[in-house]
Formats: sequence, C-alpha cells, structure tokens
Amino acid sequence: MLEIIKAAFFGIVEGITEWLPISSTGHLILLNEFVTLNVSEEFWSMFEVVIQLGAILAVVILFWNEIWPFSAKEKNFIRKDKFSMWFKIIVACIPAAVVELAAGDEIEELFYKPVVIAAALIIFGIGFIVIENHNKTKVPKITSLDEMTYKAAFIIGMFQLIAAIFPGTSRSGATILGGILIGVSRAVAAEFTFFLAIPVMFGASLIKVLKFGFDFTLAEGCILLVGCVVAFAVSIFVIRFLMSYIKKHDFKVFGYYRIILGILVLLYFGLLK
Repeated sequence: MLEIIKAAFFGIVEGITEWLPISSTGHLILLNEFVTLNVSEEFWSMFEVVIQLGAILAVVILFWNEIWPFSAKEKNFIRKDKFSMWFKIIVACIPAAVVELAAGDEIEELFYKPVVIAAALIIFGIGFIVIENHNKTKVPKITSLDEMTYKAAFIIGMFQLIAAIFPGTSRSGATILGGILIGVSRAVAAEFTFFLAIPVMFGASLIKVLKFGFDFTLAEGCILLVGCVVAFAVSIFVIRFLMSYIKKHDFKVFGYYRIILGILVLLYFGLLK
C-alpha cells in the first residue's frame, strides 16, 4: 500500500511539472532522492518515462478536435490543416528522435545527475526572464498553428533536443522558450508543445517498455498504473490552468522558480551529500 501511495505522489508531481516549464524529469529524479520507490533500478528507469503517458493522454482528451485529422464534414474525410500540423510535428521530432535512438542510454548515464539538473534549472530560468523581458514589446509573428512554418517547427525541435540531452531543462520549457524566441505567441508555442509531446512521449515510452520487457510483477503493474492515472487526472487541471494563465501573464514567474529550485538543489547536494 505504501508503494501505491508513493506512486500516486509521483503521478501528482508528473502531472504538474510535465506542462509547467519547470522540468518533469528533473523533479521526478529529485523527488526520488526523498521518496524512493521500492523497485529495481531497471523498473525505475522505465517508470519515470512511462508515467508521462498519463499526462500525454490528457492532451489527447482535451485537444481531440484540434489534433484528429479526419472529419466526416470534410471532402475525402481529411482535414488538410491538421495533416499539415502533424507533418510539422514530425519535422520537430526528428532531432531528438535521432539523438535518443543513437545515444539515449549514454546520455542518461552522463547527464542524469543532480548538478546537471540544477544547472539546467538555473540557466533556462534565466533564459525565460531575459527572453520575456526582451520580447515584451514585440508583436508575435506566428499567432496560430496554421501560420507555423516547417522552419519554425524544426527550430523548436532543436530546442527540444537540448531538453532531451539535459534533464532539468524541461521539454515544454525549452520548446516554448524556443518558440517565443523566434516570434511564436505564447499560446501557440504552448499548444504546439503539447501536441509535440504526443509522439515524443509515446515513442520514448515504447522504447523504455521494450527494453524493460513486459514481464511486470503485479506490484509493478499496479505502481505504473496508479502513477499514470494520477498523472492523467492532475494534467487535465494543469493544462487548463496554463492555457488560461498565459492569456494574461508571461513565464517569468517560472524562471524565478527554476532559479530558486536550482540553487536549493546545488546547496543540498553540495553541502549535505
């Protein structure tokens, strides 16, 4: 029962941090320092990725009409604008997918460490503040998903690559920051980031599950299921909050949070470890 409660706690943290630009992977790794699941190292490595499926399903449910490319109301049942959007998402996925397939395990071994997480939290926290201050008087060039170009999608994908390499960066934070930097509105950058997460997280989860195998114990299956379900439920509320928040506010508050958390992580692991 205790492990189920822990799994629910991890689901809550995942549901909150997956969408706010503060790094879900970084928070899960740090949380594991204080609330450790009684599981094998192999299962934990899989769990911290696959738990994100719950969060991704929340995007699918909330934005179904925006992402489903077929409609009986359209000629040939095809919504061309949605297919165009998915092609751009595929383009944005390419950089991170290539690196993950080529060196995913090596990257995890090298960079999934507290000091790297802290540095990424601080650096991108400063980045949010600097870029928001720089862009506060500028009018976005891209204000709808239909205006997103393949070039802009690829650049956003390169920012996602940074997050794929360095935990603590935040995939959503990096891609939103990249979008804002090249003239995409906050709302469009956030939506594109949500949709980009669908193939990325499904692909990453599939790779992790295949590497781990499907030979789950009953306890492991329950832990994974609870984590995913809780992450899904929490994500529903967090996504709605974020889309409402960015209509009137910028992301600087998340930048300050990242810097403070990064400093605390450095102090904790530097002084107490």
